[in-house]
Amino acid sequence: MSGDAVRTVRAGRRTVEVHRPDKVLFPKGDGGAKEEYTKGDLVDYYRAVAPFMLPHLRGRPLMLERHPDGVDGPRFMQKNTPAHYPEWISRVDVAKEGGTVCHTVCDDTATLLYLADQAALTLHRWLSRAGKADWPDRMVFDLDPAGDDFEAVREAARLLGELLDELRLPSALMTTGSRGLHVVIPLTTRQDFDDVREFARTVADVLAASHPDRLTTAARKKDRGDRLYLDIQRNAYAQTAVVPFTVRARPGAPVAVPISWDQLDDPALHARRWTIADAVGQARTRPWAGIMSHARALGPARRRLNALRG
Repeated sequence: MSGDAVRTVRAGRRTVEVHRPDKVLFPKGDGGAKEEYTKGDLVDYYRAVAPFMLPHLRGRPLMLERHPDGVDGPRFMQKNTPAHYPEWISRVDVAKEGGTVCHTVCDDTATLLYLADQAALTLHRWLSRAGKADWPDRMVFDLDPAGDDFEAVREAARLLGELLDELRLPSALMTTGSRGLHVVIPLTTRQDFDDVREFARTVADVLAASHPDRLTTAARKKDRGDRLYLDIQRNAYAQTAVVPFTVRARPGAPVAVPISWDQLDDPALHARRWTIADAVGQARTRPWAGIMSHARALGPARRRLNALRG
């Protein structure tokens, strides 16, 4: 194809134009990457993974991480929806200090492919939905190692999972496609972000106090040393977390992928285990089957947590 080529892709009732599909977004050899991936590859991946990804996207305000010149070029973090976006793409106005922001909402495959054409490599979602923006239905713990030590992440996930089990909170694991894991808890929308954040902070504090040599809640890197950071900062209004199955802007096109708790014991597991070449296969195993439909209110868990603290 020529440099100004356009490819059309059918998505449901709509046709999406993909401009410059041969443009390399993830170069071969970059960071040791064994394969290169083009915009066309990105579109093909998102089209294939859409049935598994859309349930985690629908109704949620998005922040888009765009790399028009690929992972080695400039990055743009986009909250406001540009006026030139097609009218059929959903939008939602949410309050911010002094006004509103018109966020893009990805409700269908056509929108997902349009965003891929815009070189939105990574999609970051709110933990609440449009219409109930102050009331999250997800709580997220980000297990962030001091270096690229995945064994520390694996250990922290086990410890956090055990504590959440004691609190009788269902939880799900996801590789981030970067360095760590996310632990995701489905919630009823009975508590606002302040309540959820306070609860998450207490859980992290209890866990870090039990393992002070390995875990920390220190927000400043200089205060963490070699300890893994239990990051609860995403549990706040207008904060975001990477969407399950989204591509990360790193060499080799790694993907944030849901996994089962059993897979935590796989010696081959690491944060960048899956790429756009093989993530759809993992998606088809439906590792989160049933978990996200077992939402909990935090009242009973809070009472159990207080009892544990003595």
